[in-house]
Amino acid sequence: MNHILCGLAANPALPSELVDRLITVADDEIAAELAARPGLGRAQVLALAARDEDTAVHLAYEGRLTSADIDPVARPQAALALLDTRAGLPEWARRFATDPVIERRAKLAACPDLPPDVTDTLAADSEIAVVAELALWTTPDMAARLARHPHAEVRRAVAANEATPPAVLEMLLTGDGLPPARRCLVCDRERTPAAHARPHPHPHLHPHPHPPDDLPPGAFCTGSHESTVHDMWRQALSNPATPARAAAGFAGHSSALLRWSLAGRPDLPPEVWGRLADDPLPGIRGDLAENPAVDATHLRALATDVSPDVRRSLAHNPRVPLDLLTSLAGTAKIGATLLPRIAAATPAEVENLAESPDPAVRMLLAARRDLPPGTRDALAADTDAKVLKSIAPHPGLSEARLRDMIDRHGVRVLAKVATNPDASPSLLEYVTRHDPPVPKAFREVARHRNATAPALLACLTDRQARPVAAAHPSLPVPVIVELLSDAEGRVAEAAAANPSLPPAMMLKLTP
Repeated sequence: MNHILCGLAANPALPSELVDRLITVADDEIAAELAARPGLGRAQVLALAARDEDTAVHLAYEGRLTSADIDPVARPQAALALLDTRAGLPEWARRFATDPVIERRAKLAACPDLPPDVTDTLAADSEIAVVAELALWTTPDMAARLARHPHAEVRRAVAANEATPPAVLEMLLTGDGLPPARRCLVCDRERTPAAHARPHPHPHLHPHPHPPDDLPPGAFCTGSHESTVHDMWRQALSNPATPARAAAGFAGHSSALLRWSLAGRPDLPPEVWGRLADDPLPGIRGDLAENPAVDATHLRALATDVSPDVRRSLAHNPRVPLDLLTSLAGTAKIGATLLPRIAAATPAEVENLAESPDPAVRMLLAARRDLPPGTRDALAADTDAKVLKSIAPHPGLSEARLRDMIDRHGVRVLAKVATNPDASPSLLEYVTRHDPPVPKAFREVARHRNATAPALLACLTDRQARPVAAAHPSLPVPVIVELLSDAEGRVAEAAAANPSLPPAMMLKLTP
């Protein structure tokens, strides 16, 4: 990897003629940086697309290529990318529907708005991975048709498709009205159905089709396609289109994964919430606690949960009663994060929170960035360091208040003060001179728009802040040039990407 050329390729000030030079010598990394440039000309886009398939795919997804720019024979992946963005041609879809490369047919099957004859061809494909990919993304009518497919893997994909009609999803859960599946990926490997290893208690299950040579851990079949059916149920229970009445019946299922799939659903009756609130698995109770549809009665019950993770999840519920949230503030280890309920607090609630005797509550309020000036300044004068850390990045704070925070609490607030968008150049220099130094503060100063040359030079002394500072346009030009030969590649790359690098030096570095 050529760090200097990669940096130049990302440099927003690189002259267009040097972009042309880099295109001619670009390797994969350089091409990726060039393809991400916002100001590429038409000829430059086409030249990049011509150099390799991956770059052409990237440009296609970025909307910089049209169907007239791509030969589907020479650039099949780019053509598929255009089809995936609805910019390809129908005749391309018909061509790829019978492509001998399975992966291309599977990619096509995931594309939207395919012609009906193409979906019919894909639905009859001999490779189950292709049919399952179609089932995962297809239209309601085709999903209903594929729900009757004899292969359980296809039905599993139908269950994950949010376009599948609700009545069909209910049938996949109950089995009513559908013929039994005859095959799955496991028994595909046997001439006749045979017992396989029983699954791990928590098998790795996911919504994408599994190719036949890559079965998920714990997959097994004794003739009834047990692990695939279990995964199909899980996908259906997680699918918001599945009717609540059909999903609710799984609240007492022996499989924790199936019960877990219910905890985040917004449409279940209160009796199901009550059952899940008593579930032995903390993860299920935690997801339930964060579910905004759960009523206040069950939320209050969850507030006394023995698991701190459950109580922390409850604090993140946007509909948690405010009095309940404040009672959790000191025990749930929430941290200085903006909670949805705090963000939605009314002006009167904000005033009450600011006057709370509990510093953990004041810290939660201080995470907002739209506080009235009086409330903001009052929190900035708080005696508790964790409140100050939370309020320090708030816009509008004066330099005097920010300096006062540092003088009173030093290293505990230094890095957070450095993140304040209004921190002045002199304040940032003050941060870098603090004794003892705080490495994280150097990193924050190095990326701050107001950082001055003295502050950035101090940041260069910290290993992690060094590459960040090397890219800052306020760094003196001689220092930028010197950093081009830095022993650490990412520092040299950052220097090459610095827009203050003189054009003459860019020309000298470009082959």
